[in-house]
Amino acid sequence: MNELRSFQVAFRGILTASRDEKHMKFHLVAAVLTTGAALWLEFSAVEWIVLILVISGMLALEMINTAIEKLVDLVEPEWNELAGKIKDIAAGACLVYACGAAVIGCILYIPKLLAWLG
Repeated sequence: MNELRSFQVAFRGILTASRDEKHMKFHLVAAVLTTGAALWLEFSAVEWIVLILVISGMLALEMINTAIEKLVDLVEPEWNELAGKIKDIAAGACLVYACGAAVIGCILYIPKLLAWLG
């Protein structure tokens, strides 16, 4: 029964982040749009694997960033320079990953779109 409870807690976390966090909502919309485009462009199995890894990595990292921000706010509710740096670094990690994801997206989509325009 503990395993089932663990999944319930994890799904609650996903739903909470999806409902309450604007950046998570943005990434979910981007995931839906890129998945739709991949279906339309008939991605290969390898392209799908790369896309799924990038999407799931971005969503997971955004949730980790959110958890770090909330934990910092809980531990240090008042403004604190170190707390601010911690939050900035976590947000920076998301930005680094998002930039890499955008580059990968260009590598995956641009040749397909150019071929389609053809």
